[in-house]
Amino acid sequence: MTPEHFTFMQGFLKERSGLVLGNDKGYLLESRLTPIARRHDIKDLDELVAKAMSAPTEALLVDITEAMTTNESFFFRDQKPFDLFENHVLPHLLEHRAFTKAFRIWSAAASSGQESYSLAMILKEQAAKIPGWRTEIFGTDLSSEIIRKAENGLYTQFEVQRGMPITLLVKYFDKIDDQWQIKPEVRQMIKYRIYNLLSDLKPLGKFDVVFCRNVLIYFDQPTKSAVLEQVAGLMPDDGFLFLGGAETVLGITDKFAPVPGQRGIYKKTA
Repeated sequence: MTPEHFTFMQGFLKERSGLVLGNDKGYLLESRLTPIARRHDIKDLDELVAKAMSAPTEALLVDITEAMTTNESFFFRDQKPFDLFENHVLPHLLEHRAFTKAFRIWSAAASSGQESYSLAMILKEQAAKIPGWRTEIFGTDLSSEIIRKAENGLYTQFEVQRGMPITLLVKYFDKIDDQWQIKPEVRQMIKYRIYNLLSDLKPLGKFDVVFCRNVLIYFDQPTKSAVLEQVAGLMPDDGFLFLGGAETVLGITDKFAPVPGQRGIYKKTA
């Protein structure tokens, strides 16, 4: 790929998705965009980028963006955040939302649904503690293809083996040929929507808990700050934010503060 084309892709991806593509990430463009070139009957990456620069279709631009921003996910990823949600955040919500008996959770980088379904299974397991409560899990992602996969809730044997306790697999999945599908009563707990974190987030409504894990790491500092400022505006004063293990709010925003002694979870500051 020519330097001119690489520079164009850096600017295009930053503007379109917030992704900051380092100068050492040429291999990533090649591995992810070569299948896109084939799909559109384009000879090679330089021709693909040239078309994106001069005469692109929206379908081509969407395919390029989705290919570069789709990230791998798996059930109960890193485990600790889900333990914190179950043992720290959920008891807080049950105490402080006792009057309304309602709360909303946002999986802001839902990918193919494993994070949001992990949260749904936790709520299912705790159902005896929340009879009569209205709970909603809202999952968003930039990729239309990945959102369709999340809505279907259909996973390979390899995907369900990654982090999924066998007891939950048997309880909440149906075996369909050589794949596993989340049961309808779990799927209906989650609403999915295609959404860009760089857009105005206010139309999404209010959330008591936000999981925004392993996505800010791809943004530059101003973009991280802008996204977190918007997220804070969607949350009540006692809202909880979960970030990935390599992410932090420190030096980025004063809208959140770390929960003492707990890595990866933050409370909104009043």
